[in-house]
Amino acid sequence: MAQRDYYEILEVTRTVSGDEIKKSYRKLAVKYHPDKNPGDHTAEEKFKEIGSAYEVLSDAEKRAAYDRFGHAAFAQGGGARGGGAGGGMHDPFDIFREVFGANGGGGGGGIFEQFFGGAQAAQPQSRDGKQRGSDLRYDMQIRLEEAAFGCDKEIEVSKLEGCADCQGSGAEKGAHAVSCRDCGGRGQVINSRGFFQVSQTCARCRGSGMVIDRPCRKCNGEGRTEAPTRIKLKIPAGIEDGSRLRSMRNGEAGLRGGPPGDLYVVIHIKEHEVFEREDSNLFCEVPVSFSIATLGGEQQVPTLEGQAQLKVPAGTQSGTAFKLRGKGIPALNSGTRGDLIVRLIVEVPTKLNADQRAKLAEFAGLMGEENSPLNRSFLEKAKDFFS
Repeated sequence: MAQRDYYEILEVTRTVSGDEIKKSYRKLAVKYHPDKNPGDHTAEEKFKEIGSAYEVLSDAEKRAAYDRFGHAAFAQGGGARGGGAGGGMHDPFDIFREVFGANGGGGGGGIFEQFFGGAQAAQPQSRDGKQRGSDLRYDMQIRLEEAAFGCDKEIEVSKLEGCADCQGSGAEKGAHAVSCRDCGGRGQVINSRGFFQVSQTCARCRGSGMVIDRPCRKCNGEGRTEAPTRIKLKIPAGIEDGSRLRSMRNGEAGLRGGPPGDLYVVIHIKEHEVFEREDSNLFCEVPVSFSIATLGGEQQVPTLEGQAQLKVPAGTQSGTAFKLRGKGIPALNSGTRGDLIVRLIVEVPTKLNADQRAKLAEFAGLMGEENSPLNRSFLEKAKDFFS
């Protein structure tokens, strides 16, 4: 049978760059990967085919040989060096991992793990077909007050739950597990490529070696179906923005009765209209009248628990900060609590009637230098600029 053109397989033209070839391979590999198409033999063959094409076209030397001689370049004794299509090509799964960064491709596991559920998704099932469910992530937004004092929340997550019809077994009543015909019960299939043999996890039984002769009709033999689930969560007092809570066994149900994964809830705290948070301390700015700042008195200030009275000494300057101890955020898992830092901003009158203006002018005339220490100090420092 004539082999298809490698450029046609990767859906690119002969003039494209190496980056464009890699980009097209990424898209097609995700589309036809066996983990995304369980039991689909056509998809599995296409995945192998695009792996063969990428293995050649991603290598500059092999690509040049292919452009010149076609598939004949990689026939036994052909002109290209190294492996090629039909001449000792690597496992297409290895190419896939190389492109997507799995197995050492950069710290966090790469796109391969994100698409197929992390390292556990790549592991074969146990002999009874059971496999642990995937972990899930849920992003929750809460108010600052809820973060400070803790709260109870209930969320709804649509996820795979154990099938009610088959009780998670994946089998119709009276069905039996039989040896997989594709791999002969070994859980692995062997493909020959030239002088090499490559062993891969069986796509039909996913490595268990067994399949159910009569799968459950509701869940198609998986033992789980998608359903909305309500989950109660306890948010601890003092939790910080970006914190992650783990709710054990509230992830997706396992395959064919396997253990469920976990649910990870990432906390995002809404921006507050009044307060800013820094660790366990709170900060806010409060306007104070000119008369209170000058004569002294009491000023109402907000806290997370309501209003508090702040004693303002006479002659308070704008920008002066006051500390209210213990009025901040409780420290997580501790009996201590942060402080509230209040910065007073002296409010200057903007509209004066004639009587007010006259009184203020009279007051200004009575003011002496001893009542303007900041102005006097500034003029002393800047006298060279005014001479």
